[in-house]
Amino acid sequence: MCEKLEQLAADYGYDDPMDMAEAAICDSVCPGICMNEGCDYSTDVEPDQDRGYCELCGTQTVKSGLMLMGII
Repeated sequence: MCEKLEQLAADYGYDDPMDMAEAAICDSVCPGICMNEGCDYSTDVEPDQDRGYCELCGTQTVKSGLMLMGII
């Protein structure tokens, strides 16, 4: 999971996942990433998303960064 957070933060231009969380905490959308191994598809999702659709895999495996960090 930590690797996914690091990848997600990098995809959105952050050096640290905490910086990403601080930017997203009060927004209506936040970065999300596919949790399937070998897939790093990222997209904007609702902050509480834990089963978003992955455009690459075709599965319901996109999880918000805030959910990954346990903030929500």
